[in-house]
Amino acid sequence: MGMPGGFELLAILVIVVLIFGGKKIPELMKGIGSGIKNFKQAVKDDEEKPEIAKTEEKKDTNIANSETQKTENRA
Repeated sequence: MGMPGGFELLAILVIVVLIFGGKKIPELMKGIGSGIKNFKQAVKDDEEKPEIAKTEEKKDTNIANSETQKTENRA
């Protein structure tokens, strides 16, 4: 069970053209391409978010620590 040969690929192509028609195929490929692009962008955004979350967490911790120190100094 290896890769399909030339005849099998040609048969698959003919079946796809018969099912979807020649005008729909470019639209389908465009949709698939934009889906892949969106997926890659989402993965890239998810990789960047942990770094942003860590810096925001540090800021929140620093703010909380400074507020605690202010409260202790007043007492």
